[in-house]
Amino acid sequence: MGMSKPTSPTYKATNWAAYNEALKRRGSLTIWFDPEMTWAAKPSGKRGRSQTFSDAAIQTCLTMKVLFGMALRQTTGFVKSLLRLTGRDWEVPDSSTICRRQRTLAVNIPYRGAKGPLHLPIDSTGIKVEGEGEWNARKHGGPKRRV
Repeated sequence: MGMSKPTSPTYKATNWAAYNEALKRRGSLTIWFDPEMTWAAKPSGKRGRSQTFSDAAIQTCLTMKVLFGMALRQTTGFVKSLLRLTGRDWEVPDSSTICRRQRTLAVNIPYRGAKGPLHLPIDSTGIKVEGEGEWNARKHGGPKRRV
């Protein structure tokens, strides 16, 4: 006699409008670029060719790459689009530059437990991934900590 498979419980959504909105919010993404962010590298004062992009710029590209599972060339196109959308005329590092610089940079993507929309504030320290709650807390008078 074969064993029968246990039937999994079926869940009925009663409020479809709310359920729909919740699903849409889960897919929501907001990216905030700090206009004061240092995108271009500061002169190093050392001999040889200086870096064109700051660590934060490279970090931003690498975070997007990891977060969205993209290849390096796709990442450069994606970041270029984001910058254009936010009205920044900043140059975007090419894939070989990102590849070379990623050896010396760690990409920290914090674990995301929140199920709501995703906020990516980007400033000169790089990217902090936040859920809706953390973002609202700071936006509306939470701790005055710089991201």
